[in-house]
Amino acid sequence: MILSDKDIKKALKDGVIAVKPLFPKSIQPASVDLHLGADFLVFRTHKDICIDPKEPIEHLMETVTIDDKRQFIIHPGEFALGMTYEIVGVADNMVGRLEGKSSLGRIGLIIHATAGYLDPGNKLKMTLELHNISPLPIKLYYKMPIAQMSFTPLSSMADHPYNEKNKKHLGNKYYGNMKPKASQYWKNFKKNNEWIKFK
Repeated sequence: MILSDKDIKKALKDGVIAVKPLFPKSIQPASVDLHLGADFLVFRTHKDICIDPKEPIEHLMETVTIDDKRQFIIHPGEFALGMTYEIVGVADNMVGRLEGKSSLGRIGLIIHATAGYLDPGNKLKMTLELHNISPLPIKLYYKMPIAQMSFTPLSSMADHPYNEKNKKHLGNKYYGNMKPKASQYWKNFKKNNEWIKFK
């Protein structure tokens, strides 16, 4: 069951979900519009010959920041990590789902590849996995509507919500992020300070 606009307003009032700041007219029939934040991570393609999921990749990426006067240009085939302007949170009995906007999809802008899920208990700026699949560059503006978020109640409270208390238990890699963060997948290969041997 996805929350309707009526139930989104009630959940915001009750603190079951949080969207801060909430822009005027952002509440849609079954979602909330989110806007583009200022910070991006882009790959430096000249640094290494490939991405190795077993190794940290922060050194392969550089930070770009935009504002009201400086836009972000994403070229055909390019990939960048961005963030929403809003901080979005859900209670331990709710999940959020990030989706693209139809008008941006129609010009070839993909806003997430796989990271469209907000776990129960988490509160952060949503990561945008931006990819331009059009034949032309696309100009992105600070605070432009970029995505929409829907909300779905869980069947019950999560035993181990994605929060600070359960960070060690779950190995939460992206809890509470306020800036784009490079992939932490390499941590999956470590267990008790030893490399896991996959067969």
